[in-house]
Amino acid sequence: MSNYSIKTILDNYKMTAFGVSFEDFNDWAGNAAKTAARKAEITENGKLAELLALADGQEYQINYVLDGKAWRGFGVMGEFDVEGAVVLDFLAGDYLVVSGTGADKDHLADGITGKVFGGMLQEITDYKYVGPGNSTFVKAAENGGFYGEMWLRAQKVED
Repeated sequence: MSNYSIKTILDNYKMTAFGVSFEDFNDWAGNAAKTAARKAEITENGKLAELLALADGQEYQINYVLDGKAWRGFGVMGEFDVEGAVVLDFLAGDYLVVSGTGADKDHLADGITGKVFGGMLQEITDYKYVGPGNSTFVKAAENGGFYGEMWLRAQKVED
């Protein structure tokens, strides 16, 4: 079983991000292409850099349910008024925190996401993921390489 911990967030918080909605959640290749195109767009036009400068500089990959559709984006912790960005609500409560390390920054967040949704959530029996979203960050590790964490709001399963 993969390692995870439970951390409690006492206050609701917001994240501001740019992203894309998916018409078909199961179109993995198409959704990956849409996500990559959106990331390239906000990197090239400076919108992501603008958000990072307003916040603490830490970028997050965010999965969310927005207007009843699966949505994936890139953003920051906090609420900021930036044209074209959405502000997402994350609720106080318990969060499953799944960490990982790797040599490739660009693929670590997707690797952790794949591990979590590719079977790990089914292995965890004492908590269930309740959403409405999750976020993953990756940063340089002190010993070289990269370290990342995915945070998913969860609820303790009652016996």
